[in-house]
Amino acid sequence: MKKIAYLFALAAAALVGAMSGPAVAQTVKPVAEKPVTARATFAGGCFWCVEEAFDKVPGVVATTSGYLGGHTKNPTYEQVSGGRTGHAEVVQVEYDPKRVSYEKLLEAFWRNVDPTQKDAQFCDHGSQYRSGIFYHDAEQRRLAEASKGALAKNKPFKGEIVTEITKASEFYAAEGYHQDYYQKNPVRYKFYKTGCGREARLKELWR
Repeated sequence: MKKIAYLFALAAAALVGAMSGPAVAQTVKPVAEKPVTARATFAGGCFWCVEEAFDKVPGVVATTSGYLGGHTKNPTYEQVSGGRTGHAEVVQVEYDPKRVSYEKLLEAFWRNVDPTQKDAQFCDHGSQYRSGIFYHDAEQRRLAEASKGALAKNKPFKGEIVTEITKASEFYAAEGYHQDYYQKNPVRYKFYKTGCGREARLKELWR
């Protein structure tokens, strides 16, 4: 009996030691940090085409087609496209500044517009299709004006640069069917883009 009691005592002591010992370290997987993003807003005619252009830029997190620069609250596509609200079709670009600079976005913008075409872009005419850079802070304004000045000095094309540089006002997202249109309706989009002469004119401008 003494031997059995002794064995029980040893087992109890081992159990208490295990419970009171140091905790076993657990492996915790690090949570990926969401990138801190910034906004940029550009107008370059049909926002379907501008959205496609910026979606291809590494470092761009998201693009949203919409309306900006007008005088009507909550404008609809029908109102804007009719030229009655003063808005321009724009794309708001959300980007990761650690991966792409605002200067790089400006370069992408210029290469995808006709800076010499006033109140129009390619086959689309009216102030709602004007080209423009809408800055969100003083630094964006400085960089935009510097890039426009450099382009005016070294431009590879004839004609005055009429692209406006304006402070961003309230942005209104376009209707859902306009978002990612080039992906949702690739055949119709390609037909429109080709028929509008966008690619042909860009090659002529930036050859």
